[in-house]
Amino acid sequence: MANIKLKLYLFSMICYLLSVTPLSAGGKKNVEEPKTMNDEWILCVTAFDYSLLSSARRITGDVITRDLVNKLQLVSYRFRISPEYAYYESYAWDQAISAAAKAIANKQNERAQLLYRGDPNWKYRKNLKKIDEDLVKLEEAYAQKLEERPLINKEPVFKLNQANLDGSYPAPPKTGGERRFCQSQKSDAFLSGQIREFHNRYYIKLSLFTLYTNSWIYEDDIIFSLEDIDGAVDEISARLDMALAGNKPARVAITVDPPESQILINQKYAGTGTVQARERPPGKVTVAIAADGFIPETVETELAPGEHTDIDVALGAVEYADVNISVQGNSGAAVYNGALYVGEAPYTLRLPINQLDYVTVKARNGEAAKAVFTSPDIPEKTSVISLKAKIPPSSGQKRVNKARSWYYWAWGSAWITIIAAWTSDGMLKTYTTALPYSSDPAFYESAQRVYTVQSGAVICMGAAITYGIYRMVRYLYTATEDVTPIVKVEKR
Repeated sequence: MANIKLKLYLFSMICYLLSVTPLSAGGKKNVEEPKTMNDEWILCVTAFDYSLLSSARRITGDVITRDLVNKLQLVSYRFRISPEYAYYESYAWDQAISAAAKAIANKQNERAQLLYRGDPNWKYRKNLKKIDEDLVKLEEAYAQKLEERPLINKEPVFKLNQANLDGSYPAPPKTGGERRFCQSQKSDAFLSGQIREFHNRYYIKLSLFTLYTNSWIYEDDIIFSLEDIDGAVDEISARLDMALAGNKPARVAITVDPPESQILINQKYAGTGTVQARERPPGKVTVAIAADGFIPETVETELAPGEHTDIDVALGAVEYADVNISVQGNSGAAVYNGALYVGEAPYTLRLPINQLDYVTVKARNGEAAKAVFTSPDIPEKTSVISLKAKIPPSSGQKRVNKARSWYYWAWGSAWITIIAAWTSDGMLKTYTTALPYSSDPAFYESAQRVYTVQSGAVICMGAAITYGIYRMVRYLYTATEDVTPIVKVEKR
């Protein structure tokens, strides 16, 4: 009885699971993501105009073009603003409606041609019925297209057209043919440029034409020298990338005290004291400020698209301390702070606090001294540096190379004498072991000669090692003789 109850229980559980499982599975529906259109934004870079460049400088034009195209490939997407989105939405909508209307027209033409095919009556009615059913479906699809606007990708992937990726640049279109050019290149926009000489410098002008506006929407130019080519390409490509990505430019304004401060933005000179709000590409910006008598400062900030940033900086005044330079037994020696002559010893230098400085003194008799030191870290304190001058070693004799060569030869000789001493010692041990078993006078004389050779080899080894140590010390002294010492200032 218990087995029957157990079987009934198991059977009921299986039936329950079989009834519930399909319901649960049926409740899961895969939600399909809406399919967007125009998922790519294609740019065509045309061949830049080098006609005003000399033939020797056209290679530089090619380099600039390649660098600019390489930087454009770093753009990953474009944000479509409302007018652009509306253009592509309307374009796609018109295409969809036109395709639906064309399908209805084709089906109606097919219906009209049934009368002239000469089909039997039963076949004519059958085909007519089928075409009428298709027409109803096509008209429903047409009505649906009228009600539904297509979904356009708001952030399409940015790409260069295939010709640019293959390393070729088509010639730019003539005036009035810009729209047809975009359509023939299957591109949403094209970039044209001109590079020419300007007073022994380079002048670049860029222009961007977009299909959705049917006009030129962006122009930029920059003048630079050949030495600044990398920075110029970075500067103009950053602004162009911002336009291509559809981002709004950021704005930054800088106010600095004192007013005579020099201001650099991303290593480019921007002005003094106050820089009015100017547009910058979104991203990291570095502002460097410096003024005579003040501690320089660097400010880094991240600019967001459309953001206006104000940077206010007040430089702190540099604090000074006095350092007295004296030369033992050589009053009147010339004192140089770095490479700048400042006066005669004893001389007091007024230096910014806690700063690494380099001082050289040169006496009239040819003696000289030099030192590296750190100025005091407490302002308005006087410290003393006492230097001992001496005749500097001649730099024309290649003393260090000669000392190094002698050191290598000395230690090479030492190793030769060590091997000779080790070999002769082994031979002597062999003779010493065999000597008690031999009474031959010639064997005894041979052992004596080996002993003499071994003793000489040991003496030579000791002399060679001693000479090697001497040459090593000499080499170290010669190599460091002219090194600038780091001295510690004596506080008063």
